Amino acid sequence: MSLKIAIAQINATVGDFTGNAERILDFAERARAQGADLLLTPELALCGYPPEDLLLREDFSVACESELDALVTRIKGIAVLVGHPERRRERCYNAATLISDGARVATYYKQRLPSYEVFDEERYFASGEGPCVLTLKGVRCGVNICADVWEAGAADLARAAGAEILLVLNASPYHIGKRERRTEVLRQRVASTRLPVVYVNLAGGQDELVFDGGSFVLDSNGTVCWQLPQFEEALAIVDFVDGEPRPGTIVAAPGIEAEVYQALVLGVRDYLGKNGFPGAIIGLSGGIDSALTLCIAVDALGAERVRAVMMPSPYTADISLSESREMVRLLGIRYDEIAIEPAMKTFAAMLQQQFAGLPADTTEENLQARIRGMILMALSNKTGALVLTTGNKSEMAVGYCTLYGDMAGGFAVIKDIAKTWVYRLSRWRNTCSQMIPELIISRPPSAELKPGQTDQDSLPPYEVLDAIVEAYMEKDISPREIIARGHAEADVRRVVHLLKISEYKRRQAPVGIRVTQRGFGKDWRYPITNRYRDPY
Repeated sequence: MSLKIAIAQINATVGDFTGNAERILDFAERARAQGADLLLTPELALCGYPPEDLLLREDFSVACESELDALVTRIKGIAVLVGHPERRRERCYNAATLISDGARVATYYKQRLPSYEVFDEERYFASGEGPCVLTLKGVRCGVNICADVWEAGAADLARAAGAEILLVLNASPYHIGKRERRTEVLRQRVASTRLPVVYVNLAGGQDELVFDGGSFVLDSNGTVCWQLPQFEEALAIVDFVDGEPRPGTIVAAPGIEAEVYQALVLGVRDYLGKNGFPGAIIGLSGGIDSALTLCIAVDALGAERVRAVMMPSPYTADISLSESREMVRLLGIRYDEIAIEPAMKTFAAMLQQQFAGLPADTTEENLQARIRGMILMALSNKTGALVLTTGNKSEMAVGYCTLYGDMAGGFAVIKDIAKTWVYRLSRWRNTCSQMIPELIISRPPSAELKPGQTDQDSLPPYEVLDAIVEAYMEKDISPREIIARGHAEADVRRVVHLLKISEYKRRQAPVGIRVTQRGFGKDWRYPITNRYRDPY
């Protein structure tokens, strides 16, 4: 007995019911033309994921229901399992409905509602109860949705109800190591149910989240027999014969640097593309952070849609100018230089009376960053292009950034990339093609806001800083234990203190792409007004 199941790894946009429906129909037609019996779409594919508080609006639910009704009449010659929200008796469910022969055949409601990391589904959805088993060409297929398979229970109910294959709809966001973790978890479900699994995942960027696709199929022994690519749309037709999948294409996983870089490129492309920005503007400094951000932008958007602006001050080193000029030559993008010394002198004159008798300090340094931010935002207002900020996770953690200065912009590309990772990604990108001059990578990092300045004047070495931030912020390890692992107490105290007092800055930072298991965004919710002190 044969059943051909098509995997539709699509890029949906939140709230674009018509566009998402057309995507589903296009994949359905392509799958039907290749002989597929069933098309499997991702979780909430019809409305996009995550719709967040749009789910609280009645008009949103009505529009989604209307689009689903239209799909029922338009799908021909193939069954389609569509992910969508469904409101019933004042409750909203995360649902999957089978459409076939002009009718809704059956609907499954998600049972496990995650409320951890970036998820907040208990705020919006009610839990479903009981299994849903669909019979297609004599084959019984159980349905689960995403978190249902991350623990035992829902898959076992499907097996007990007679399922022979498990279909899993997912909107599983990317973070480092997530691909391997998904396979491990699904192998646990296979071990307990002895069911082969078809796992379809969303692909695309949605604000700070990136959905990496990477859909796959496991046979009843837990062996991967299909693996779709990451970070792009894809369609695969999997032939099940006597309940087992025939082996097919297995796309190898990229190296870890390549994977993270692709996530950043997709995040930038979809944020600007889905929000209608014509291009990007980046303040180039001659440093590695702005260089990496510029590379990502060019790879995401094309050189013709990216503009770099260098804004030298009297403290800007000659090497910063020469290497920036060399980089934009390599990339072939528009490049402008706007000196900020005239504005610095104007502000100094304006504030001379107010600052009389006070020593120069970070105030004057921050004024330089704010002048640059004002120039970039003026160019953004005039052209419609979005300013991409260049601050990394290490700086965001300890507040080594200037409000309304280098933090000014619309999207923070490397907000979740630690400084040590900035170097890793920059070196990796240069192995593909030379984009970043070697001197930018090898020179000591500096904000260049005063003579002879380097980052390590104000911060511990980045290898130390990043290790402490990862332990405390990403893994919730106590300062006492971090010290016990070999870090100097003075460094731990300093980093944790800076991290805590910088929360007010992070709340005002642009949204940025998440690639770690915990970024400074949806999954970091610390109070600004907070007198808790960690024990040491």
